[in-house]
Formats: sequence, structure tokens, C-alpha cells
Amino acid sequence: MASDFDVLIRLWEEGQRRVGDAEPAQRRVLERVVSEIVLELRRRLGGKFTTDELAAYYLREGTDWCFRIAYTNAPSTPEAWDLGTVAGAAFARYVRQAADYGGGVRKHGDETAGDETVEDETVGDETVGDE
Repeated sequence: MASDFDVLIRLWEEGQRRVGDAEPAQRRVLERVVSEIVLELRRRLGGKFTTDELAAYYLREGTDWCFRIAYTNAPSTPEAWDLGTVAGAAFARYVRQAADYGGGVRKHGDETAGDETVEDETVGDETVGDE
């Protein structure tokens, strides 16, 4: 059974594809809106996050909040208000920053273990840390 993320990433990538397929003039407007939504995602989610956390956020909060950003940045371009396109593309871009995502794929288990740095501590005469 596919996880929420596995279903959503397809939806988000479809939004990214539609932005890429747009005519150059329209693409510039769409890119501006997508960039602003990505900035807002960064403000809302803050630091480190996982693909599951981003998927849960998407399912919990939806994309209605993206409409305000789209309309504010492109008030005379209704095509930029298509949330499936602009929000999808923004989430597709933002997921690249997830702790468990890299190279266009989701990392699982041991693949993410090396991403965290554990610093050694000296306790008495012994060094304690990840060896």
C-alpha cells in the first residue's frame, strides 16, 4: 500500500511538470508564485523536516492558504491561481530539502542515518560518541 507521501509526490510532480510546460511568459509568472509559496513553506515548517512530515502538513493544512500568495503575486493572471499547479510545484521543490529525500528519491532507514552528525564527548578519560 502506498504511503500518503508516495501518492502526494506524484501530484506535486504533476504541478511541477505543468509549470515547466507553460509558455515562457506564463512560466515566469508561475515561477514567481511558486517561489513565494516555497518561501512561505519555509516560514511555516521551519528547520529540518521529513517527507512524512511534509505530507502530513499538506493533508492537514491543504493549499487554500496558497491562493492568497498566488493572487497577491499575480492578480491579473488567473492561470497562476491554479493551486494544483503552483502549490504542487512548490511542494515538489520544497520536498527536496527534506532530511530523508535526495537525488529525486525518498531515502529509507539506514540511508538517512548518515545525515545526522553526532559529536563525540569526553567523559573522564573516555571519548563517548558514534564510532
